[in-house]
Amino acid sequence: MPARMKNPAMVLPDAMKGIQNLYKAMHQGGVPQRTLELVHLRTSQINGCSACVDAGVRTARKVGETDERLFAVAAWRETPYFTDVERAALALAEAATRLADRADAVSDEIWNEAAKHFDEKGLSAIILMIATTNLFNRLNATIKEQAGASWS
Repeated sequence: MPARMKNPAMVLPDAMKGIQNLYKAMHQGGVPQRTLELVHLRTSQINGCSACVDAGVRTARKVGETDERLFAVAAWRETPYFTDVERAALALAEAATRLADRADAVSDEIWNEAAKHFDEKGLSAIILMIATTNLFNRLNATIKEQAGASWS
């Protein structure tokens, strides 16, 4: 099934320029790209964005992520495959994506654990990855973008 329309970020070129600047900035935060890709993947899984899950897995593999860990991202709490640093990033991704699930969406406990592992630049990079992923998830859900889509 084709998407309803071309991705809005591609229709309006200035939007894509802004998004590319966000990606450039988040990669300057000192967070390993593999961690950022795990955050992207988990956020996209929560939102049910097939296009971003597909693209996220492909990108994560390109930066050295293993299938074993990629298969386990949805159940990261119950697996031994992730470091405490990655777990803190994944917990933050889940909380910041599920804002309406509880009154204190990003609890002090989740925040403090993340802040224990990441400085302000690192936290900024992770928060920007979560926000940008949520942006793309919402664009893709609205236009019904399919997994394997090419945004060129």
